[in-house]
Amino acid sequence: MRALVSLAHGPRQVVLQELPTPTDPGPGQVILRVRAVGVCGSDLHVYHGTESYPMRYPVALGHEMTGEVTAVGPGVDDLHPGDRVVSETAYAVCGQCLLCRQGYYNLCPERLGFGALVHGGMADFVVTRAAICHRVPDTVDEVAAALTEPTSVAFHGLTVNTRIIPGDTVVVIGPGPVGLMAVQVARLLSPRHLAVLGTGADEARLRLALTFGADRVYTDSREAVSDLKRAGFGHGADVIIDAAGVTATLAPALEMVRPGGQITKIGWGPEVPTFGLDPLVAKAVRLHGSFSHNWETWERVLALMARGDLDPARIAVTYPFEAWERGFQAMASLEIGKAVLTL
Repeated sequence: MRALVSLAHGPRQVVLQELPTPTDPGPGQVILRVRAVGVCGSDLHVYHGTESYPMRYPVALGHEMTGEVTAVGPGVDDLHPGDRVVSETAYAVCGQCLLCRQGYYNLCPERLGFGALVHGGMADFVVTRAAICHRVPDTVDEVAAALTEPTSVAFHGLTVNTRIIPGDTVVVIGPGPVGLMAVQVARLLSPRHLAVLGTGADEARLRLALTFGADRVYTDSREAVSDLKRAGFGHGADVIIDAAGVTATLAPALEMVRPGGQITKIGWGPEVPTFGLDPLVAKAVRLHGSFSHNWETWERVLALMARGDLDPARIAVTYPFEAWERGFQAMASLEIGKAVLTL
């Protein structure tokens, strides 16, 4: 089968090559014929050799995949060949730790993620667990389905790990795919004012944010801080969603947030902070990290997508699998919101 494989750590160590086609799913497993797979910022980091998390090489990239079931393993009774499904991102978890038993398997220390520690969905076929597959509603096409994962990242961050009250002032930092979906989710929660902060290179994505319901977009953090530190009831924004993949954005977030407000950081940022965190203490701000998602989040997101309340396909541009590098480069240049590879 064709697979987009990272051979080793370092720039441009990603190639399209042949891997053995999986044929015998194990107990509780299914094989998917992949139809579409999203390109995540983490895939770009691997492509550029800047990833900051463990990898096992060689490994097929991709964790935002949708496809059709082609084979089921022993003990799988609720899925059948031909079913359209999306798969969550945890190929394996221990199932025994406190976090797994509480339903927080996304935080399991033994978690093996697709596209990093096991072969992922940038391939003709992928093996996954039936327990993390979700049926795709008939009204959701394969491009939107492939983006269930980043939509779930945004939804989980805003609805599980953040307390947003209707009438809050909400700021999203970083208009990448997760940030754009955070704008869609935030609009469902009826904010008083919804602002998005990007950079001058983000103009195309910021225009998308406006179509998703943002009231104001900024490319200058100083202007955003000046406006938003007096937002809401006059003391700053109630909630900051930091979806940018850098550490530095936490500094303007601390300036914009009101005393007693919340900052939720979804975007990875490997850099060491070069600024003080005293405002976090002085303002008694809640700083909350948000990682991944769980089964309930996926079911809620798919239901909202089927109803038309969330539409991730609006941020997507599709590319044939063979043109994967063109899709990677378009995302890296910020020309588009999201690249989706079709197989």
